[in-house]
Amino acid sequence: MITNGLLMLGVLLGLSCVLIVLERTTGWKLFKFVPGMVLMYLACAALNSFGVFGQDDATRAPVAAVKDVLLPAMILLFLFGCDIRKIIRLGPKLLLTYAVSAASLFIGMIVVVTIFQAALHDESWKVFGALLASWTGGSANMVAVQDILQAPESIFGYALITDTIMYSVWLMAMFAAVASSPRFNRWTKADTSHLDAHVGAFDEEERPITVASLAIVVFGSLFASTAAAWLGGLLPEWGTVVNATTWTILIVSLLGLIIAVTPLGKTAGSSEVATLMLFVVIGQIASGSDFSALTQAPLYLLIGVLVLLVHIAIMLVYAKLAKVELFSLAVASTANIGGVASAPVVAAAYNRQLVPVGVLMALIGSFAGTFLGLAAAQIMSVL
Repeated sequence: MITNGLLMLGVLLGLSCVLIVLERTTGWKLFKFVPGMVLMYLACAALNSFGVFGQDDATRAPVAAVKDVLLPAMILLFLFGCDIRKIIRLGPKLLLTYAVSAASLFIGMIVVVTIFQAALHDESWKVFGALLASWTGGSANMVAVQDILQAPESIFGYALITDTIMYSVWLMAMFAAVASSPRFNRWTKADTSHLDAHVGAFDEEERPITVASLAIVVFGSLFASTAAAWLGGLLPEWGTVVNATTWTILIVSLLGLIIAVTPLGKTAGSSEVATLMLFVVIGQIASGSDFSALTQAPLYLLIGVLVLLVHIAIMLVYAKLAKVELFSLAVASTANIGGVASAPVVAAAYNRQLVPVGVLMALIGSFAGTFLGLAAAQIMSVL
């Protein structure tokens, strides 16, 4: 059993290193179905289930302290590319399509969870708030909501498993729908002229990662994180959702949006370093999980399926009424459910010159996902 907190932190860092290297260099098919982040969760949860990690506060404190600093820093770095000026240039129709997609998931989550409430854990609303944050933003938003609400680590695995399986199925469905695009567009009588302005737009030269850029994204983000945490601790708490951690995440989120419109927002290495931080944060959460608590996973998967069915129904009605083409629907939906990693890929399957549209839609969720998850959690907590 590991009872040294620094050694436990070292194990989490070592596992993160191994999984990231394997995922990025081996090309194993395993990682196409089970992302490295999910394997990180499963590995750490397995170690905890087998009693490898000590349960006393002295062992857990160093890892928890590191996570408290890394989480806001990670949120900040993921928002470096979220230039609000470029997002506004997407135009009203694309932005409305994204908003309807996010709203449909928001409504679906609240309705379905309320129906199944009697069969769920008393604090399941926190887990589903985290899941919605992932489905309207990304994994970083999910762990942010988990940290703010202190969703039980023993059932947080449900959210991650549901997220992974539903995301994989949804991504395959979006790719399969490409062939049906002309027929779908005729059904909705869609006008695609509003997309012409975005062909090849927003392309920028990629900057190399240097020691200076790493200093900015690593040391700068950690400083901003600690300063935001200090300031957040001074602000008042309201209800069950707005606490010191909420304020901290809000501060770094707004700071990220400000940085994104400055030359600092183009600093190379921000997303790469943020991804490294995400693995460590996931590892810390998973180290408090136990596989014996996963017996209810099928129920959570069923709820995930039903939420997506509500999402599909609302999006189809919207597409027919607003005469929206399949490209916008698919990219907006994937930008929510899949995030910045998959939205550009789906966009490329329809039109490679419109890839930036997928990127910008996903970046909206990088900011909004956390707060949509918190809002839904607050509603579910009182229903």
